[in-house]
Amino acid sequence: MSLEYTSSEMMSVTAARALENGMTCFVGIGLPSEAANLARLTHAPDVVLIYESGTLQTKPDTLPLSIGDGELCESALTTVAVPEMFRYWLQGGKIDVGFLGTAQIDRFANLNTTLIGDYKAPKVRLPGGGGAPEIATNAGEVFITLKHSKRAFVKDVDFVTTLGFGRDGKGRDNVPNIGKGPTRVITDLCVMKPDPDTKELVVVSLHPGVSREDVIDATGWDIRFAEQLESTPEPSAHELTILRELKARTEQAHAGA
Repeated sequence: MSLEYTSSEMMSVTAARALENGMTCFVGIGLPSEAANLARLTHAPDVVLIYESGTLQTKPDTLPLSIGDGELCESALTTVAVPEMFRYWLQGGKIDVGFLGTAQIDRFANLNTTLIGDYKAPKVRLPGGGGAPEIATNAGEVFITLKHSKRAFVKDVDFVTTLGFGRDGKGRDNVPNIGKGPTRVITDLCVMKPDPDTKELVVVSLHPGVSREDVIDATGWDIRFAEQLESTPEPSAHELTILRELKARTEQAHAGA
């Protein structure tokens, strides 16, 4: 019997599955944090989660509101200074994967969290990059997760806050001491990976019930599909249970109960 689940749950479960047991993951707040902690509570109990505030191997019982959430420090193996976090752990090549969210992403997986519109007269100002630019260039690889819409998936981002593969797909070419960059993008509709040659994002897997037309309609460029297009496995009952319990605990904690 097929389980009932939302597109958001499908996205979080699929994103969680991208993490392998034993990986060291630099986690962004929001959807990446939800996916990373779901992985830790299910198939990857030994995944090492690191947050920008300096918390190493943290195991929060609820999802943090920000990198400064006390839950991260209280449940961490140890907490180090932010300069040490970036200079030793991140720039020292000790992070396997950076898990990031964003406001805008383009066809070459560049991320924009700075502004929408013209730089001199923006329509919207966004929170900024935080540690994402450093994570994207120093982690071994980068996973990105966000909801799929034409507003988020644009042909060219208004501002490159965090480097994917540059404006032409060649931004990482011949650059020493830099990670692989984005290796997968997980949305509520599909999974994308960069083309090995052009670095343009290509759909490699559709979530159950999602058509090619659904993805085309939600993407701001002429999206391509892999020749061998896969179907993303559905969430299991166990994954859904753990995810829902995690979100319920988080909601209760943030409501002050």
